Amino acid sequence: MDGSLAFPLLLALIGIALAFDFLNGMNDAANSIATVVSTRVLSPLVAVAWAAFFNFIAFLVFGLHVAETIGRGIVEANIVDARLIFGALAGAISWQVITNRLGIPSSSSHALIGGLVGAGLAKAGFSAVVWTGVLKTVSGIVLAPGLGCIAALFLVLAVSWAFIRFTPYGVDHIFRRAQLVSASCYALGHGGNDAQKTMGIIAVLLYSQGYMQGGFHVPFWVVVACQAAIAVGTLAGGWRIVKTMGSKITRLTPMQGCCAETGGSIMLFAATELGIPVSTTHTITGCIIGVGAARKVSAVRWGVAKEIVTAWVITIPASATAAALFYWACGLFV
Repeated sequence: MDGSLAFPLLLALIGIALAFDFLNGMNDAANSIATVVSTRVLSPLVAVAWAAFFNFIAFLVFGLHVAETIGRGIVEANIVDARLIFGALAGAISWQVITNRLGIPSSSSHALIGGLVGAGLAKAGFSAVVWTGVLKTVSGIVLAPGLGCIAALFLVLAVSWAFIRFTPYGVDHIFRRAQLVSASCYALGHGGNDAQKTMGIIAVLLYSQGYMQGGFHVPFWVVVACQAAIAVGTLAGGWRIVKTMGSKITRLTPMQGCCAETGGSIMLFAATELGIPVSTTHTITGCIIGVGAARKVSAVRWGVAKEIVTAWVITIPASATAAALFYWACGLFV
């Protein structure tokens, strides 16, 4: 394809990718602010602005390993074309809109993975998929929330023991301030991991269309555009999901919220450095369950947790199916 002829289409697809990034930020706004809102450490408006700022500056902290995984580690880069990218994004966006409307904290990350896999399979069958990259990503579905749950649980137990001689008021006062740091770290981890997924999509699109010189890489303008899109999406908020994450799973104190965010931050920082595109939604949910279970098992509303886990399980196949349908439908008009 002549690159000059494809330029308007390229711009349109980049716009769709940034729209997905915006929806990602809006859908995942709750992940880094639900606990500080539910514990009344910050008002919702201030919390959203706080999270958006740290979402944006994440590129100053992390390398682009996750973008590399998305760009070349899910489907073979040499089969990528405009139709495949459109199918992947349309499938992921449609699933995100559905779950956002229902207030279900599904995973933007895995919707995108499912979209890429579904569109890749529709185009070239099983040979299109880089299964090692997919398996690495799918492992994050289990490991990130599971390890986050364990880390948060042990953090709560350790902090409870360390502050056993403090009054409840004293503990609350200390952790209201500490939670500002933990929420900042979690927002930073969210921006670092999630924005890079869209960077990978745009970069592989530019590479496949011949607009990239010097081999596959992520241009700086793509980095800034994606970080800005996810930050603006976070500003738009996701208040139904804030309610689910902040209070429906378990009631949180500032100390518990700080432990949940700290455990989640550890998972996100490690995954981003390893180039594993994990779900921030999965991670913080696992951590919230961990701090609730540390108090007592019955403190967790397991019915709500079960609904969320069910959404996790069906996200990849649902978005993959939608992406394949969009890919085939696109072929009727192109």
